[in-house]
Amino acid sequence: MKSKDNPMVVERYTVLDRTAHTIHAVAMLVLIITGLKIYAGWDFMSFHTARALHMIMVPALLAVNWILIPYNIFSASEGGVMEKLAHFMDHYVFGPEDAKRMKAIILNFFGKGEYPAFTIYDEVSGHYKTKLHPIMKILIVLEGTAIFLIAVSGVVLYKLDWSLFGLPLASWILSAGDLIAPSFGMSSLQLLRLSHLLLTYWFVFELVVHVGILEFDPHVWKYYKAIFWSGKEDLSDSHYVEIVKPNPKHLPDRELWHDSSDTPSEVVKD
Repeated sequence: MKSKDNPMVVERYTVLDRTAHTIHAVAMLVLIITGLKIYAGWDFMSFHTARALHMIMVPALLAVNWILIPYNIFSASEGGVMEKLAHFMDHYVFGPEDAKRMKAIILNFFGKGEYPAFTIYDEVSGHYKTKLHPIMKILIVLEGTAIFLIAVSGVVLYKLDWSLFGLPLASWILSAGDLIAPSFGMSSLQLLRLSHLLLTYWFVFELVVHVGILEFDPHVWKYYKAIFWSGKEDLSDSHYVEIVKPNPKHLPDRELWHDSSDTPSEVVKD
């Protein structure tokens, strides 16, 4: 959706998108810090405080990832099931076009070619075709899997006989672990505890990649403002942005240009 005041300013994230991302980020940071405190025994807070914060953030993280984010994804597109599925595939699933962008990114790292646009806005539909870095599309799948597994292992670590609506979930998880744990010379509980710790380290690694590497480039700092505050993006800032024009018979010519820092980008020539 374009701004009435400036047609080059579009809505990149809705209020619900920004709410979900903020809660997700806060919950994940608190869970990592308190989890490592519980495991390593750091002295900056008491065990009981850390455990209480940990247990508050668990349902917040799960509610955002399993309820709010799916709702945002599938309510963002118009049409029926097939249209919504196509929207999901284009925006969140690593596909052939993302593979091409990844190849270009790797070549750019070695000084061959330009860094490809990973934000693509379609003026015909008035919506983004994609707005995620291709590596993020890979991380999203891995993160979703990791959140499920760490939640499962966390159930047992919280309470060995925990049940939900009368269903002995913790006992079922321990029984499932008994099928695998002996192969590693462990008990089911030991395996689940180790898995929980390793998955915590995975989230630390993902945080470093997501924030410390992919978004260390000043040209993508504008996305921090969009995801946490404004929700808007100015498409006239052409770094990593490609605009699909309305008339497919007269595609715009694109040329490389360099700013004062010699960072390659794409601009659209009318």
